[in-house]
Amino acid sequence: MSTPRSSGPGKDEPFDPHKVPISPAATVLLVRDDESGLDVFMLRRTLSAAFASGMYVFPGGRVDDADSHEELGEICDGLTDEHASSLLQIPRNGLSFWVAAIRECFEEAGVLLARHAETGEVVRFDTPEVIERFEEARHLVHEGELSLTELCRRENLRLTTDAIHYVSHWITPAGERRRFDTRFFVARAPQAQEPLHDDGETIESLWVKPHEALSRFASGDLQMLPPTISSLEFLLDCTTADDALDAARKVGVPPVIEPRLRLNSDGKVIAVVMPGESGYDELG
Repeated sequence: MSTPRSSGPGKDEPFDPHKVPISPAATVLLVRDDESGLDVFMLRRTLSAAFASGMYVFPGGRVDDADSHEELGEICDGLTDEHASSLLQIPRNGLSFWVAAIRECFEEAGVLLARHAETGEVVRFDTPEVIERFEEARHLVHEGELSLTELCRRENLRLTTDAIHYVSHWITPAGERRRFDTRFFVARAPQAQEPLHDDGETIESLWVKPHEALSRFASGDLQMLPPTISSLEFLLDCTTADDALDAARKVGVPPVIEPRLRLNSDGKVIAVVMPGESGYDELG
């Protein structure tokens, strides 16, 4: 699972697990086709991260207040806040999760899921001038000096929220120092936009076949959290990006998944127990 920026107790600080806030977050699986089939884009978290350090994840992060700005509805294609909220089964501000997924994807991977308002064509970074302009915008958005709304108005763009599909819902287990209520989405990676880690929060990036990523996890080569593993498993039966998007469209309203931690007598985590697994109910 992508681990968003969030305040919380430090690595060695004592904390009350019952008082850890749960931050809303959004993560997006970028998919594309190559000569041998479906690829998905992954990033590696920096080793100094307070949570999930060194883990391989998908672009994503915390839903910020700016992601809920009422003016954002004016630049989101094909999705209203009412419809988004109904899919997420929350009263309001559902659209902010889609916006956060787009913003974090731009900040962390340099990919902007947007189209030109006049032509409807997806944004292409295919000239040095355009690449430089949007790379500067990427850093400004990351630093909070430029909002997505301002960027879209400046470039006459609309966010492709109609092409980003909600597929799963995970909540970090109680007992972790940082907890997130994370919605996972699937989107096609735009042509003429090559994603790349930011060398800040993320230090490596790769395109990988879902089955290869899972094989590398099993061998200990790629470290991942359960939501990441489950998301890759979701893609296993998909041979193309079209297959992945079709499967995502059919999900509807996914169930919430909240793993639980099994601790030893010293209070250290010895296992993550998933819903339906033996002992899950006893850990409640």
